[in-house]
Amino acid sequence: MSKPSRHFWWITLATALVVTAGVALGLWQLDRADQKLRLAASIARQGEQAPLGNEALRGDPPSLWHRHALVRGEWVTGATVFLDNRQMNGRPGFFVLTPLRLLGSGDVLLVQRGWVVRNFVDRTQVPEVPTPAGTVTLSVRLAPPPPKLYELGAGEPGPIRQNTDLDAYAREFQLPLLPVTAVQLGDTADGLSRNWPQPATDVHKHHGYAFQWFGLSTLFTLLYVWFQIIAPRRRARTHGRG
Repeated sequence: MSKPSRHFWWITLATALVVTAGVALGLWQLDRADQKLRLAASIARQGEQAPLGNEALRGDPPSLWHRHALVRGEWVTGATVFLDNRQMNGRPGFFVLTPLRLLGSGDVLLVQRGWVVRNFVDRTQVPEVPTPAGTVTLSVRLAPPPPKLYELGAGEPGPIRQNTDLDAYAREFQLPLLPVTAVQLGDTADGLSRNWPQPATDVHKHHGYAFQWFGLSTLFTLLYVWFQIIAPRRRARTHGRG
């Protein structure tokens, strides 16, 4: 057999890189699916515990995440913000965030109240969201702040924002904000949608992507073996008999 050419080694290297990348991306997709399944299981376990009250919200934030709570307080009017480009049921709109001053402690809890459609004709228009005065009792699920979306430059002040940061928000409105937020549950006839996405609903998507990456790696491996090993040897045997 002749010595492998430089062309052979370049093809070998390229195939190895593609196969390695495909396997790595497939494993990453499986890990993403596993993370979401573990998160869903954690949410389920936390949700099975007795609801917390106002007095229990000063604990370590990660230990509070996904716990249910019944909180009582008064809405802080004038501090509502609308997070732009947020989707619910596949439709773009706003997440509505309003702080709630808790009874008994004076602490303030930022509540993710729900989703509302935006005005696509006048993108600067803020929707009307009923915010009742006086004491309200809310059924909530404690959660980290809403995930941040990519934005160019620093966020602009005003009610419509791309993202929110708890520390900056607390400074802006001069509020003693707790380091955990709350996702409001249930229907309170305020026109807001609360069909919050569940973390494990798209696990099949990650499994599908993983299958595609593993399939691509397998295909490249088979093509390499056929065109670089099997086919040349068959040609060599044919020429040898000739």
